[in-house]
Amino acid sequence: MDGHQPVLKKEVLKALTPSEGYWYLDCTFGGGGHSEAILESAKNIKITALDCDHEAIDRAKILHTKYPQQFNFHNVNFSNLDRIPGSGYAGAIFDLGLSSFHVDSKERGFSFKYDGPLDMRFDRRTDLTASEFLETAPRNELVKAIRNFGEEPSWHRIVYKIFAARGTGILSETQSFADLVVKAKGKIAGSRRIHPATKVFQGLRIYINRELEFIEKALPIAFEKLSPGGILAVISFHSLEDRIVKRYFRKMAGQPIHKEDQTPQQSRTSYAEILTRRPIQPGDDECEINRRARSAKMRVLKKLSNS
Repeated sequence: MDGHQPVLKKEVLKALTPSEGYWYLDCTFGGGGHSEAILESAKNIKITALDCDHEAIDRAKILHTKYPQQFNFHNVNFSNLDRIPGSGYAGAIFDLGLSSFHVDSKERGFSFKYDGPLDMRFDRRTDLTASEFLETAPRNELVKAIRNFGEEPSWHRIVYKIFAARGTGILSETQSFADLVVKAKGKIAGSRRIHPATKVFQGLRIYINRELEFIEKALPIAFEKLSPGGILAVISFHSLEDRIVKRYFRKMAGQPIHKEDQTPQQSRTSYAEILTRRPIQPGDDECEINRRARSAKMRVLKKLSNS
C-alpha cells in the first residue's frame, strides 16, 4: 500500500509460502502491506484481515476494491479473533509494531515527533487516553506502565514528576510530556541514539492498548484456526512481546517454556515445530530504507496437529 513499508515482507512471504487457492489470516492489517504482498504472490489466495483502528477501514476498502472476491476485513482487535468465522487457514501473520499511519499522525499522539494530543489509542472507541491515564492513575499503575512495560530505569523520578504535573496541562500534549520525561531523567539522559522519552512512550502505549494481555489471548486462537501444516509468523518489536511469543511457541512445541520449567518431558505434548531457531531480523538494506524495522524480530511456528 502507498506510503507504508511492511516490515520483513520478503521473509514473511518465505515463511508463509503462499499458494494458489489457500486462505490466510492477517491479524494486524495496519497499512495493508503484508496482506497485499500475500494476495499478489499467487492466484486465488484469500485473506481475512483484522484491525481495531477505525481509520484502517478506508485502507482496507482500497484492497477490497482490487480483490473483491479474495479479501475481507473485520474492524476488531485481534484479541477478538475467536469471533471471526472460519478456520483451516494455511498461515497467519501478526505484525505487532506501530504502522507509519500511527507514528506520522500528530492527532493520534503516539510519537513526540510532532506536537499533538497525548492519545495513543489504537481503537479510539475505547475510553481512556494516555493523557487521562497520566492524570488519574494510582501510583502502582503508573509504575506498571513506565517501569514494567517501558523498562525505564528512571521510572521513580518520572512518576514523581507526573504527580507534580497533574492539572497543569503538561500531561495533555506529546511534546510537553516528552520534555517532562527529559527533565526528570536529568543528566543521565546524556547523549543517546534514542530519545530519552522513547521507553516511557512505549510503556504507556502498551498499557493503554493492553497489548501484552491481548497478544497472550490471541496467539492460541490464531494457532487453533490453522490447519495442520499451517504457519504462524509473529513479528515483535519489544522484548516483552518477544518473550510472550517465544514462550508460547516453546509450549506448543513441547519444549521447556523457560529455564525454571521442570515439567517432565513425558508430560509435554508437541503440537507444533519451531521453524526459527533464532528470530529472523531485517538486513541492513531494509533498516536503511525503513528505520522502524531495526528492532523487528520474527518467529515462525508450524502446526503439526490440532491442539
